[in-house]
Amino acid sequence: MSNQTRIVRLRDGHAVWTRCEGEGPIKLLLLHGGPGMTHEYLEPFSDFIQGKPIQIIYVEELGSYYSDQPDDPSLWNIPRFCDEVEDVRAAWQLDNFILYGQSWGGMLAMEYAIRYPQHLSGLIDSNMVDDLHDYETYINQLRDAMAPADVAYMKAKEAANQTDDAHYQELVLKLYHTCICRCDPWPDAVNRSFDRLNEQVYVTLQGPTEFTITGSLKTWSIRDRLPQIKVPTLVLGGKYDSMNPAVITAMAKRLPHGTAHICPQGSHFSIWDDQQDYFAAIEHFLQAVAPQND
Repeated sequence: MSNQTRIVRLRDGHAVWTRCEGEGPIKLLLLHGGPGMTHEYLEPFSDFIQGKPIQIIYVEELGSYYSDQPDDPSLWNIPRFCDEVEDVRAAWQLDNFILYGQSWGGMLAMEYAIRYPQHLSGLIDSNMVDDLHDYETYINQLRDAMAPADVAYMKAKEAANQTDDAHYQELVLKLYHTCICRCDPWPDAVNRSFDRLNEQVYVTLQGPTEFTITGSLKTWSIRDRLPQIKVPTLVLGGKYDSMNPAVITAMAKRLPHGTAHICPQGSHFSIWDDQQDYFAAIEHFLQAVAPQND
C-alpha cells in the first residue's frame, strides 16, 4: 500500500486528497495546521520514515489546496473536521493508529482523540497549546518585543482594519522569522503552504490576524477535557515557538499519559528548524507505543 494517493469522499459528499507512504506496523496519520494551509510543510516526514517500519498518511483537509474548496464558511468548525478525520481513517482502514497534528492540526487531533478514542494507540500534539487565550497572550508578548515603532504601526493598522497593508505584512513576516520558522531562507515547502492558504477557512476560525482572535475559535480551550485523552501522548514544542513552551510543558502534566519535549533550537516549525531533535523525539515516542500496533 506504500506510495499511494487516494481521494476520500466524505460523508457530506466533499472530497479530500490523501497520500500514503511507507510500510510497516506503525500507522501515523498526519494533520496539518493553518487552519487552511496545506500538508506540504510536513514533507520532512517522507524522509523520516525511510528504512523504518512506519506508514504515514498525509491528509489535505477540506478547504485546502489539493482538496475540495467549497465556498461555505459553515463547514469550518471542529465537529465537522473531526468527522472528516474519522472518514479518512475509515477509508484507509486504520485502527490502533497514531494521530499526529501540528498547530491547528494539533488542536484537531486532541479533539478527535476525545470523540473517537477507540481507534487510537497514541497521539502527537505538535506546537499547540490547550487554550487559545494563552496563545493570543504569548504571541502578543513576542510581538511587543519588536521595535516600538513597528509594534505601533502594526497595532494602528489592526485598529483600522488594514491588515492587508504591505508594510504590515512585512512586519508580520519579520516576526514569523523569529518564532514560526527560523530557517533562512524559508524552505520551499513552507512557502508553498503559506502561499496556498485558504483565507476563508483561516479567517472563519481564527480571524484576520494572529494577534486578536476574532474567529469561532476565540474561546477554544481543551484544558479541562485533557484527562479524557487516555492514550500515550507526546506534546512537542520549540524554545522559540509562537506557542508558549511553558504551557506546552504544563499540558503534559494534565494528560493521563503525557510527555513533553521542547526542541532546544526550534520554533513553531521545529520540523524544519530543529529537525534532528524533533524527529528523534518522535522516533523515541513511536518506539515506546509501537508494540500496541503489532
